[in-house]
Amino acid sequence: MSTQQNAPLHVRLSEEFMRRITDGDWPPGFQLPSEAELCREFGTSRGPIRQALAFLRSEGAVTGGRGRPPMVRRSVPSQSFSTFNSFTEWAIGIGKTPGQRTLEVARREASPEAAEALGLVPGTTVVEVLRVRYLDEAPAMIERTTFILDVGRKLFDFDTDSGSIFAFLKEQGVDLHSARHTIDAVAASDEDAELLEQPEGTPLLRERRITRSGDGQPLEYSEDRYLPALTNFTIDNTVERRAALVRIHTEGATP
Repeated sequence: MSTQQNAPLHVRLSEEFMRRITDGDWPPGFQLPSEAELCREFGTSRGPIRQALAFLRSEGAVTGGRGRPPMVRRSVPSQSFSTFNSFTEWAIGIGKTPGQRTLEVARREASPEAAEALGLVPGTTVVEVLRVRYLDEAPAMIERTTFILDVGRKLFDFDTDSGSIFAFLKEQGVDLHSARHTIDAVAASDEDAELLEQPEGTPLLRERRITRSGDGQPLEYSEDRYLPALTNFTIDNTVERRAALVRIHTEGATP
């Protein structure tokens, strides 16, 4: 199992189960062993096993529940919005190796869209980041991010090719508390196509995100473009806690 021996058992179990899926030991369509079999294999009670299986369901790695045995999903990796994770944390959670190539970290005037999203006066200086993100060395996403200056200036002391920007900023005490995500579809531009090594016009999933501090101050605006063949998104609702979904009718679209 995981080398993180201090991690809770259900976390180590979920990592082991995810490893079996990504390594092909549990291929798409494979019916997982019963809870009783897993309890015997790992010498534990049903509680940690059920927690680990629940994590796999939340990440879209397996299907099943309510009497149906869990089965490895026949789909691309899914990024869950039930938790607030960075791309790096998500990639590691599904057993993939995350990577990034930084094309730019620059101080400049905010674009009109970023200024509006961040509540800034037009012309305010911000820090912009352009990176390509990878899953197992394959281009998966383009990250175009704008930070308010007080947050973004910290990135000039960070190697943005080394890992998660969010993890670094959290270590610096930045309060990345919550985010609002808006998802739609766009066609790959010339630049998108080149960076993702795809034909121009390839359909992409666009995620626009505004990240706020605990007191509601906008800190980051990002427009990320994903290859849908490599990732999709899930949102989990329960009777007790429903995700705040908003379906937006864009101007000029047909109802």
